[in-house]
Amino acid sequence: MTRIAFLGTGLMGAPMARRLAAAGHELTVWNRSAAKAATLGVPVAASPAQAVSGAEIVFIMLSDGPAVAEVLFAAAPAMMPGAVVVDTSSIAPHMARDHAHRLAAIGIDHVDCPVSGGVAGAEAGTLALMAGGEDAVIARIAPVLAPLGRLTHVGPSGAGQVCKLANQQIVAITIGAVAEAMILVTAGGADRAKFRDAIRGGFAESRILDLHGARMIARDFTPGGPSRLHLKDLDAVAEMAAGLTLPLTETVHAAFADFVAAGHADTDHSGLLLHLESLNKDLP
Repeated sequence: MTRIAFLGTGLMGAPMARRLAAAGHELTVWNRSAAKAATLGVPVAASPAQAVSGAEIVFIMLSDGPAVAEVLFAAAPAMMPGAVVVDTSSIAPHMARDHAHRLAAIGIDHVDCPVSGGVAGAEAGTLALMAGGEDAVIARIAPVLAPLGRLTHVGPSGAGQVCKLANQQIVAITIGAVAEAMILVTAGGADRAKFRDAIRGGFAESRILDLHGARMIARDFTPGGPSRLHLKDLDAVAEMAAGLTLPLTETVHAAFADFVAAGHADTDHSGLLLHLESLNKDLP
């Protein structure tokens, strides 16, 4: 049993915390909205500092880099020496490296470990975990992370965030590709649901076609991955890619920017279909 603090129990954090508690770990959680955290059935701390006191591992799952920095460094003075911070949030790589450097100065280890797989993956324990940091630290915490999904050590500090940004490129482009295919199918007079069924198992098969293709057909865009957060990641991709020519990424970045600006910040990212439909008003 490991003493764990979990900071941030939103859409992703809550099911991850549940799986850690179910694995038998001693868990204390904190969330800006205490009412959300109270549903987990574990102790809820009044502050991040209270949550991390005595914790061997501190998980963080927050919306962006500034939120992570605010909470992390409010809590850091209360962490015990030798504790490990596992930041599963999606933030810019340079921020992750800065956090690791600042924590090392006070004897705290840091692993940037963003995840992919959405709420469904968090609930099922099938997330892809991309860890950046020191070999020995990641090896030490690997058994604790096992209930969350598949852990891969991808490189030094910041490498986890680099890989997550690349993942977000692929996800965004693939959502766009599936959405455009749905529009083409409709324009050609075929049935979207039957089209999706027909190509399952072929070269176009993917988790995006499976999960988000189903959302597009059902027109259920309740947020699992809010578009504003995907746009935040694509903004970070653009920053990191300065000097590179990435035309597909640039196109889908612009599409998400327009979609969010049109009032869809909290629409699921599969809802990009709605933006593309708005550009094709003569669909049958």
